[in-house]
Amino acid sequence: MFPMLVLFCLSCCRLIGVFGESVSVMEGDSVTLNTDLTEIQEDDDILWRYGAENSLIAEISRAAGVFSTYDDVPDGRFRDRLKLDHQTGSLTITNISTEHAGDYELKISGLKLTLKTFRVSVYDISLFILLCFPAPPVTPAVTRDCSSSSSSSSSNCSLVCSVLNVSHVTLSWFKGNSLLSSISVSDLSISLSLPLEVEYQDKNTYSCVLNNPISNQTQHLDITQLCHTCAGTAALY
Repeated sequence: MFPMLVLFCLSCCRLIGVFGESVSVMEGDSVTLNTDLTEIQEDDDILWRYGAENSLIAEISRAAGVFSTYDDVPDGRFRDRLKLDHQTGSLTITNISTEHAGDYELKISGLKLTLKTFRVSVYDISLFILLCFPAPPVTPAVTRDCSSSSSSSSSNCSLVCSVLNVSHVTLSWFKGNSLLSSISVSDLSISLSLPLEVEYQDKNTYSCVLNNPISNQTQHLDITQLCHTCAGTAALY
């Protein structure tokens, strides 16, 4: 059953985001951008361009006998990755990576002018694992930071929000609905911590939020519970 689940999840992740001229693909796969031609006509000229710089990456002119890819632009990122279909003019990018994400423009000049734009999104394998096989929700822990108590003002309370073994998440402190600070990570299985200093008599509402692409977990701060002497440090879980 597990292999079937993997295949189902792979197919879902491959199909998510394929709407019209938008294409989503996993890193390491190949993607083909189709001209929708069944055959290139004798007077057709086809240009493929990439990115904000509008860099020419492939060109076809059947009349002139030109079927070329320009792998050295931009920055050599397409080297040995571009393939042209000599019948349809479609462009295939092999072994794609996140640096190949962006906008691709197709221009066909012949009996009529055709312009087409593809927006390609590329996702790395670790994000695929997170989306298709999400781990159980993890709630951040808020504790009193006694190591900072000696350097803090007697009217202030040093706290830290932490979470263990997470990936592709953002850890944030909020005061009400206002963001105070945040830290993000994309690596696998890493621990995060984010400090906060408040006054003992502060009546504002504070919360620590752990956010990933599919969910978020919130831990609200109880100043009266945590901001006491370090001899009895407590934690919110």
